[in-house]
Amino acid sequence: MITRTFMILNPQGFHVRPTKTFVDKAITFPCDIKLIHKNKVMNGKSSLGVMALGLAKHSEVTLEVNGEQEEQAIEELGAILTAIYE
Repeated sequence: MITRTFMILNPQGFHVRPTKTFVDKAITFPCDIKLIHKNKVMNGKSSLGVMALGLAKHSEVTLEVNGEQEEQAIEELGAILTAIYE
């Protein structure tokens, strides 16, 4: 299991477009993916779960990845969490 904390940098927070990008990438990995924010734990492969976290700009979110391809998953998904979208 790999756990890493990221900060949301997008000025509008983690809204619909970045959530879709994140979930679309997450479902390509065979490992378990969880996002943790303010004691809420959500399935990283669920758009509704990710949106329910309410990740605003400068929110810290912990990404927990467990299983096959976890190193690749945490790198690629972490890049999505910290990306700036227009």
